[in-house]
Amino acid sequence: MLTEQTMEKLRILAESAKYDVSCSSSGTVRKGKQGMVGSTVGGVGICHSFADDGRCISLLKVMLTNYCMYDCAYCINRRSNDIKRATLSVSELEEITMEFYRRNYIEGLFLSSGVVRNPDYTMERLAAIARDLRTVHRFNGYIHLKSIPGCSQELLNEAGRYADRMSVNIEIPKEESLKLLAPEKDHKSVFQPMKLIQQGVLENKEDRKKYRYAPRFVPAGQSTQMIVGATKETDKDILTMSSMLYGQPTMRRVYYSGYISVNTYDPRLPVLKQPPLVRENRLYQADWLLRFYHFKVDEIVDDMHANLDLEVDPKLAWALRHPEAFPVDINTADYEQLLRVPGLGTKSAYLIVNSRRFNRLTSYDLRKMGVVMKKAKYFITCNELTSQFSQPIIGINELHPERLRPLLISKAQQKRAAAERQLSFDFKDDTEQ
Repeated sequence: MLTEQTMEKLRILAESAKYDVSCSSSGTVRKGKQGMVGSTVGGVGICHSFADDGRCISLLKVMLTNYCMYDCAYCINRRSNDIKRATLSVSELEEITMEFYRRNYIEGLFLSSGVVRNPDYTMERLAAIARDLRTVHRFNGYIHLKSIPGCSQELLNEAGRYADRMSVNIEIPKEESLKLLAPEKDHKSVFQPMKLIQQGVLENKEDRKKYRYAPRFVPAGQSTQMIVGATKETDKDILTMSSMLYGQPTMRRVYYSGYISVNTYDPRLPVLKQPPLVRENRLYQADWLLRFYHFKVDEIVDDMHANLDLEVDPKLAWALRHPEAFPVDINTADYEQLLRVPGLGTKSAYLIVNSRRFNRLTSYDLRKMGVVMKKAKYFITCNELTSQFSQPIIGINELHPERLRPLLISKAQQKRAAAERQLSFDFKDDTEQ
């Protein structure tokens, strides 16, 4: 029975957990079993997001406690903040999870915590909750645990046996900036548990090849988060770090969280009127290019363009900088070339490659495949857009990038980009404190 006191704690801790955005899941399937409660069908369990089949999935996102021994400048739960504090016991959190699942409120659990006493003490309680949910309450739903930097390998291994996904937040991509805002942390304490989780996942894959029923270890891999706009790092710095992380076999997602001015009194932090949401969105688009469109970091951002263009998406920005790569002939170009055409996605590129084996494609066919012709028409040629037709071809090389750009930017995009450029990024030198 959930008491009023327990629900008040839950309200406080759910509010404290809302700033962590790395709470998704994919890549794990827990089928319903006799005697068990719940399942994750089709590898879903995403917190207030959408599964591959379009279903909206809910996840209980909560902290075990918002007391913390660290005083990180960017965190609402920092030690020096005067906020409402609460702590749930292991049994209380287990009861809440099971009660909410039975009422069909949630399909899984995302659990994080402030660090109390020491990393091992906190991680031991997180691991105990996952273990009890699986073995005592027979919960077969999705569980995502935050790993506590600095905890022991034994506790990580125990948590990994019961969790579907684990994550460790990098927060700041450069060590010197992390040291400025969180002097008690360093990158080594973050990368060490990442390495141990990765090692456990790879060893488990080998074990499952030999032993069919060997228990799984973090089957949905890892995720992490970086804060955008709290420090002077450019988009190039952020994406370089993301690319390095995606080179690891167990890293599934890197999340980007626009900095929210929750601790305005700290002179080490910038003063922002609102979070840099457009920049955050551009980073997600660039991240997509890295993961699915075969782009490299130095193609998206470089020394001359260290930050992403706020007015246009990263693929369109690349196309405008490289008019020599266009036009692309839809009926002859390979899959990789098609992926670089603005307005074409992975699905439409795949459909084009497979459909043109039977007939030459026209702009009518492209529209039916979901191609955004408003963008794509300036970068492609197809059956009725060749030189043998009387209608002149008007593309990027005829219009030139500087004349084409205004045609592809809506007034709303210009307004949002202009508003974000006016945000105050007042980074004060720490020597002035």
